[in-house]
Amino acid sequence: MIARFLLQDMDRRGAIFLALIAGLAILIPALNLLVPAGSPFHVPTSTMSLWGKYLCYALLAISLDLVWGYCGILSLGHGAFFALGGYAMGMYLMRQIGSRGTYGNPILPDFMVFLNWKELPWYWYGFDSFPFAMLMVLLAPGLLAFVFGWFAFRSRVTGVYLSIITQALTYALLLAFFRNDMGFGGNNGLTDFKDILGFNVQAQATRAALFSMTCVMLIAGFLIARGIVVSKLGKVVIAIRDAESRTRFLGYRVDRFKLFVFTVSACMAGVAGALYVPQVGIINPSEFAPANSIETVIWVAVGGRGTLVGAALGGVVVNYAKTIFTSGFMAPYWLFALGALFVFVTLFMPKGILGTAQDWWEKRRRPAPATTPEPAPAE
Repeated sequence: MIARFLLQDMDRRGAIFLALIAGLAILIPALNLLVPAGSPFHVPTSTMSLWGKYLCYALLAISLDLVWGYCGILSLGHGAFFALGGYAMGMYLMRQIGSRGTYGNPILPDFMVFLNWKELPWYWYGFDSFPFAMLMVLLAPGLLAFVFGWFAFRSRVTGVYLSIITQALTYALLLAFFRNDMGFGGNNGLTDFKDILGFNVQAQATRAALFSMTCVMLIAGFLIARGIVVSKLGKVVIAIRDAESRTRFLGYRVDRFKLFVFTVSACMAGVAGALYVPQVGIINPSEFAPANSIETVIWVAVGGRGTLVGAALGGVVVNYAKTIFTSGFMAPYWLFALGALFVFVTLFMPKGILGTAQDWWEKRRRPAPATTPEPAPAE
């Protein structure tokens, strides 16, 4: 029943997107594990992990598109939810190191031993359990979003004021996590991971499994977001985006709808962060930087706001371009290129790549208007 609800009335671009991601989940690991390294069809592990990171960003972009593209909430703090999910996963991975760390302490991570901590902080308890860590991946960003949204939406904070508050929240977390006494590794963050679920996190097979899991979670995130926007709840959410005051006057509790979508979106961002950490190998306070959240907004704008598929496309395309521009002689010009791209899209492609392409295709398929022949002159 749930699958029927999520897949009902699936449009062509959604079906193509799901088929593409499902194909990548099988094809890329197969080309990495089964094809010999000397073959031109072999996909190196480093490339697979890089594209796994891109797909994590695609899931983050979908989570932002859910609140911005469909509910009209421009969040400049979604990087905070992404980072909180990443830290929850990083704490689990750190607890799996045990006595294999530099200092050989079976309980305390290396950075705590270095800082002369005597015992493990209470908020680290439970992270030696994978199910508990996965619960925190959802609960930490979800609870923060719920508490923040409860006060913000009930107070009817909207527009640029809400955006500024979300950015301030992210910056406050950045400063807090930089402190060594917070117990999260300070500016170095969490790294030097060894195992995940008993498997070597650096092993080729583990990397392939992480890539496939990222694809699965991206599909799940897309289906959940789409299930929300095509439902009756989604119609109300879109009405809030287009005319919040009128929707409130019709009797809808606007704050509750916004709170629900905002919390779900934060949980999705947390999952993206949790998948990001074992593939990249580190999580540090720089993930809370407000610039990261602003970049996420650019991904969604470039791909196509209010399309979900376009948001995921923007996350992949912009980050692939970032990889190209930040290597070699073009590295100093990446921020200029990113700013120029955002300005270009805003002025000439306000619907993003996907929305503009769809409009162009519909214009081509639209039949030309029939011309009525002029009446012949009377003799």
